[in-house]
Amino acid sequence: MAEAAGGVLAAPALVTADAARPGIPSGTSAGDVTAGRATVWSRCDRPARMVVEYATTESFTDLRRVVGPAALEDSGFTARVELRDLPPGQRISYRVLFQDLADLKGWSLPATGSFRTPAAGAADVRLAWSADTAGQGWGISLDWGGMRLYETMRQAAPDVFIHLGDTIYADQPMKPEVTLDDGTLWRNLVTPAKSKVAETLEEFRGNHLYNLMDENVRRFNGEVGQVVIWDDHEVHDNWYPTEILDDPRFTVKSVALLAARAKRAFFEHQPIRLCPDEAERVYRAYAYGPHVEVFALDMRSYRGANSPNRQATLGPDSAILGSAQVEWLKSSLAASRATWKVVASDMPLGLVVHDGPTDFEAVANGDPGAPLGRELEIAGVLRFLRERKVRNVVWVTADVHYCAAHRYDPSRARFTVFDPFWEFVAGPIHAGTFGPNELDPTFGPEVRFTGIPAGMKPNRPPSEGLQFFGMLAVDGKTRVMTASLHDLSGKAIFRQELNPES
Repeated sequence: MAEAAGGVLAAPALVTADAARPGIPSGTSAGDVTAGRATVWSRCDRPARMVVEYATTESFTDLRRVVGPAALEDSGFTARVELRDLPPGQRISYRVLFQDLADLKGWSLPATGSFRTPAAGAADVRLAWSADTAGQGWGISLDWGGMRLYETMRQAAPDVFIHLGDTIYADQPMKPEVTLDDGTLWRNLVTPAKSKVAETLEEFRGNHLYNLMDENVRRFNGEVGQVVIWDDHEVHDNWYPTEILDDPRFTVKSVALLAARAKRAFFEHQPIRLCPDEAERVYRAYAYGPHVEVFALDMRSYRGANSPNRQATLGPDSAILGSAQVEWLKSSLAASRATWKVVASDMPLGLVVHDGPTDFEAVANGDPGAPLGRELEIAGVLRFLRERKVRNVVWVTADVHYCAAHRYDPSRARFTVFDPFWEFVAGPIHAGTFGPNELDPTFGPEVRFTGIPAGMKPNRPPSEGLQFFGMLAVDGKTRVMTASLHDLSGKAIFRQELNPES
């Protein structure tokens, strides 16, 4: 319920003792920002009602107020509010307050944030992306300064950030100390939720709350609007819905049950606008002005079992997106009026990602011939884009824990019915660095850049600086897109200009 200041709720009362106030320990964030709309998220430390005040000035002189839902135990005390009728091309300042439901005179101190709404007409747009937070045993090290790439990305000042999954590592507990190659110690902040694998809803929630303990993460969340998807480690490494675990660390063996709890916690702790006709749907699309539309995919919820990935026909066993999502993606891309269509995928298209000695985790299957298995869905999408003359499609992907630039071209491919396109890979944000992976030639990819040194040992810690994010910057006048890949310092280590096709 939106209203001007001074409406149905009384003005926040003064509470002399801060300890008596409701607390907002995890900060706030905004997401799924599009024309006129945004979703604001926060969390309280007790049963309380969420209230959001927002304005187009930091002084809140034109303040409006939205009275939101109650944050209760069944959501881990999280809540979200939809802001509507937002002006275009503005930085919106907002503050979240919580009213104590056990003592209506008790109000929290405000948690403040801001985000930029897309312009109504042609304007510059800066979009960033990355993935992989707190993986491979590398947690919050206060000695090292926490999750530092979040601060680097904040200073880069993107309009939108796409988190391409592995937002948590629910299956990877932390050790208090890790000995580095030089003999020094990496010291992790460790919580009970990060001391074992996550199986209960509370344990999955605790993994999200762990990341929000980092001040770099909270500061970044408070300044950059986000689009968030998931990958495997929100549940379990390389999971698929029908899997029964053979992992002695888990007492819960059904991945379907683990994934249901994990998805609940994921939606509770991310600034995601819930789909009105499918409350747990991760895939969605948002236009950010006339030049950029983001198509965020879900390569987890509808996939068949990981396998040798050689099925000759489309079907549930060869799915990675699933038929409904494929049709949504095709129709949404064809209907888009944006100059640039950015497909945000948690997994790359042409990089080979193994799951054991015979099975495969991603799209590619290592077979150099025509599309088979999960490649069939992607081939269908690429063929559709060519037939419908859908231009200027760029893929941003992650999962492999290094950064790279790939150019796909039918002149090098075994499947040739598609237009050339770019795929840019980035990550990790704060996790172990790996790679590079081999490329499958089915769709004709060529490595134009890889951001890690040759012969690198696996699982490099964040302290070695091999943490990466990407940027897509669109010039509002020329419509030229500049793709760049950046390291921990923020330095651009790769840059490519892309001219739009009519």
